[in-house]
Amino acid sequence: MLRFFDFIFSFLGLILVSPVLILVYIICLFDTGKPIFRQERVGRYKKPFILFKFRTMVPGIASVASHLADVSTITPVGAFLRRTKLDELPQLWNVLKGEMSLVGPRPCLFNQTLLIIERETHNVFSVRPGITGLSQINKIDMSTPHLLAETDARFLAQMTIAMYFKYILMTVVGKGGGDVVAQHNSKQTKDFNR
Repeated sequence: MLRFFDFIFSFLGLILVSPVLILVYIICLFDTGKPIFRQERVGRYKKPFILFKFRTMVPGIASVASHLADVSTITPVGAFLRRTKLDELPQLWNVLKGEMSLVGPRPCLFNQTLLIIERETHNVFSVRPGITGLSQINKIDMSTPHLLAETDARFLAQMTIAMYFKYILMTVVGKGGGDVVAQHNSKQTKDFNR
């Protein structure tokens, strides 16, 4: 049933927000020259998939978790996109394709070994990763792998259709936030983008 809602909402969403997608794409084109960011993430049953986002950091950055990145790599436009969550809109395509759900655990990178181990312990990879969920609206990010995995597990145990709509609504009205980006490690994270 949730997959049905995912398909309908992502299809309608892509149509309804297409003017916004085009506008943001053009703005990002002038901002970084490469508006769409593609990154391999861990999907359902640990299968890899390519996640799409609007680029919020300077190009040429290697794939590490956001909490290991430096805030100086985020462009002014990117900061606005992250704050308003507009950078996540291209993931509606991932949802439409069945790689993600609107609501689910945020997909991690394959190099986030500790988080993967914690999530395997809690059977988190049995579901599609999502754009938003319990962890996101409570601002629990990937810098705390154990807490994140435990929260994901609690979220899955309590998941209902009503909760599905609740998480979407809370995200739309601005509840929660994305992964924390550190204000240090600039020398170590010059090759990062997200």
